[in-house]
Amino acid sequence: VGFYECCMRCLGGVPYASLVATLLCFSGIALFCGCGHQALTETERLIETYFARNLQDYITLAYLIEYFQYVIYGLATFFFLYCIALLAEGFYTTSVARQTFGEFRSTVCGRCLSTMFIVITYFLAVIWLLVFALSALPVYFFYNMATTCHTINMLSETPSSINQLCVDARQYGLLPWNTVPGKACGMTLSNVCSTREFFLTYDLYIAAFAGAGITLLALLTYVVSTTYNFAVLRYLGRKGLGPRS
Repeated sequence: VGFYECCMRCLGGVPYASLVATLLCFSGIALFCGCGHQALTETERLIETYFARNLQDYITLAYLIEYFQYVIYGLATFFFLYCIALLAEGFYTTSVARQTFGEFRSTVCGRCLSTMFIVITYFLAVIWLLVFALSALPVYFFYNMATTCHTINMLSETPSSINQLCVDARQYGLLPWNTVPGKACGMTLSNVCSTREFFLTYDLYIAAFAGAGITLLALLTYVVSTTYNFAVLRYLGRKGLGPRS
């Protein structure tokens, strides 16, 4: 019976919402950062091979890709540490603390810490919503490219018409307007779409987009759980002997 009661006490004190959000955040960030990093590398290779002949035409894009890859390293580290902190805060406000340490008293520091987590997580969710929207742009670009290639393959018996079907990287702001050739048309574009680099890059961007969505879901779950934790602290603080500094 003692072992059973101990297990039930431990299970009852697990912050399941924070635990699920942490697992979602880890998996989402791993997908977004890992796949996003490799997708950027493959994008630079595609641009260099098929859309630009001179290094000066895509040197700015290459610097931006390198910059974003360093940002990805920082994002992975920050979210790993922040998710651990949120999970620890979730354990702090569970009922097991009261069952283990006796009468619970909400400290002023504890309530301030919970408020800080709520504000930070809320702003992170708003910012990450923008990241989620921006991560859809490369998926949209490659989807249009794949659709155009499919149309070219359907019209391959009439070469005079397929040469008018192009994908221009300059229209998406990836390259300056004086880049040569800057676009791929007709069977050349169809050949690009059939390469391993294209399929790999497309799949990586889809995975990164899915990872951004999972991370956004995790942050929204954290917003709910941290708000609930703050309400628990206030309730138990009023029920106890008052706040302590």
